Amino acid sequence: MNDQNEPRFRIRARHTESTITVYQAYRPEIGGPAARHGRFPSSWKRDRMTWIKPSFLWMMYRCGWGTKEGQETVLAVEISSEGFLWALHNACLSHHVPALHGDRADWKRQLRQAPARVQWDPERDLRLDPLPHRSLQLGLAGEAAARYADEWIVGIEDVTPLATEVHALVRAGRLDAAAGLLPEERPYPVEDEVLARLRA
Repeated sequence: MNDQNEPRFRIRARHTESTITVYQAYRPEIGGPAARHGRFPSSWKRDRMTWIKPSFLWMMYRCGWGTKEGQETVLAVEISSEGFLWALHNACLSHHVPALHGDRADWKRQLRQAPARVQWDPERDLRLDPLPHRSLQLGLAGEAAARYADEWIVGIEDVTPLATEVHALVRAGRLDAAAGLLPEERPYPVEDEVLARLRA
């Protein structure tokens, strides 16, 4: 994780040949039923953009180890690689990069039309301090959010107990023990031309 040779933009995730695991955090009224039934309940708002994160530690940074209000239930959502790659192929970078998009108006038009958007934020270590390389956040809206909820999900696991256990070890200064509990995240294979237009 602290390797200085790590590429600045690379997707790292827990994955199999056909699936990738992403993380989200919800209030218990959403997260609990989702984990129990393997799908989001009817109260899940599919008309809002929903952000999925392949990095466990970035999710911990975002939800404060599951302590932030409205983010108390941390979910590991296993989805099809086919769906994840569809989202990347149909995504637009969340901010304007002149070398990639041309003028700002063109980028805004692309952003409005795209069902998914990509954002790169500093990856985090066990203390949730920023690292030099970036972690992918993938926002899903419209068709992408519907496909995510209805077609891509293979399974949903409540990993709040894991978040709590890792956090306790970090607070106790037992970083090696905490690191041993982290999900194994490996480089996720994506065609270079796909990432080339999504790198900031």
